[in-house]
Amino acid sequence: MDGTILLLGGTFLGCLAISVPIAISIGIATVVTMLVTIPAGPALTTAALRMATGIDSFALLAIPFFILSGQLISRGGMAHRLVDFAKTLVGGFPGGLAFVNILASMFFGTISGSAVAATSAVGGFMIPSMEKEGYERDYSVAVTMTGSVTGLLIPPSNVLIVYSLASGGVSIAALFLAGYVPGLLLGLGLMMVAGLIAARRGYPVAGRPGWVQGARAFLRALPSLLLIVIVMGGIVAGIFTATVASAIAVIYSLLLAVVIYREVPVRDLPDILLKSAETTAIVMLLIATSTAMSWILSYENIPQDLTVFLLSLSENRVLILLFMNLLLLAVGTFMDITPAVLIFTPIFLPVAEQLGITPLHFGIMMVLNLCIGLCTPPVGSILFVGCGIGKTTVLKTSKALLPFYAVMVLVLFLVVYLPWLSEGLPRSLGYGH
Repeated sequence: MDGTILLLGGTFLGCLAISVPIAISIGIATVVTMLVTIPAGPALTTAALRMATGIDSFALLAIPFFILSGQLISRGGMAHRLVDFAKTLVGGFPGGLAFVNILASMFFGTISGSAVAATSAVGGFMIPSMEKEGYERDYSVAVTMTGSVTGLLIPPSNVLIVYSLASGGVSIAALFLAGYVPGLLLGLGLMMVAGLIAARRGYPVAGRPGWVQGARAFLRALPSLLLIVIVMGGIVAGIFTATVASAIAVIYSLLLAVVIYREVPVRDLPDILLKSAETTAIVMLLIATSTAMSWILSYENIPQDLTVFLLSLSENRVLILLFMNLLLLAVGTFMDITPAVLIFTPIFLPVAEQLGITPLHFGIMMVLNLCIGLCTPPVGSILFVGCGIGKTTVLKTSKALLPFYAVMVLVLFLVVYLPWLSEGLPRSLGYGH
């Protein structure tokens, strides 16, 4: 086992070190390891077969549809409407623009299913607006980025669909429901930090909007918010599956962007379809190569051996969970969330199940953990997007992020050690775990 881990890990890290794309790095490391551990002919055939079967899943059809829906939403003028609505809810508090930023990023990240899209769309005008009102630029960027990651927990979320595949078929509907409480708790924690910082620094208080203005903002944002109701309402009520819901999300987003809001001209649709296809291709290649890597890990009994090893070190559930989460936090600093979920789910899920942790609870814990890495140097994807939009440096923004990191880690460990935070809602609605 040791030789296999060294070969697989060494080849993978070596490819990353010379800037080979991560999906290709996973594929090369897997094929090289297979060639060493099994005969050449069967190795290549097995790699091709595992990659093909890895993406042969009806549930995965939801991913390209949700990606396309997210592209339409990003260009459909919904961000401004959601920000205006957020201002009517929290804009009148001390440091209210930070609250508005977090809430709008949550709304947009949830509707689009993309933290990067939320950071780009909301940050594009909220960061300059906050700076104009006297907020520090690095602080504004930090608020935008951390608020955006909540959308990866609150459905619809492509990452939770990927986890469902990697875990062997955990109910997507149950995962979607399980993400609500941790996602909202994370957003509330970020707002509390923003409020404390606002009070300490004396950030301005915006005037409270009147009822008429609030009603108008709500009505303008209502069609966008209804997307969540339609998608989740249909899934929970058993009217349609998550895959069908993704197709409905595309139709609804298209109507909003092109017909109702008229922010996306018909001539832009080919470009939107092309970008969606490019993103889908990247995700599917990641899934295919990661599935092959998972097979070679199972073939060499690495997850089972790791389970035995960890349990031999300690039988203390708290300590083993702490170790797994610290390792995932470290992984998140250099690996994007999708490949991390695909690679480490088959490794750590058996350990978690031996500790009595359900796949549903583990999935939410893992996604929340890796969300922190998206905002963390050296390779956090949202970190670079936010710094680019805010025209600042990673070093300056990282300092502003420290209090937000603290509350994100606190929420993570609440979710880790209080399973009912993630399991309570799906259980109450009759979904198994």
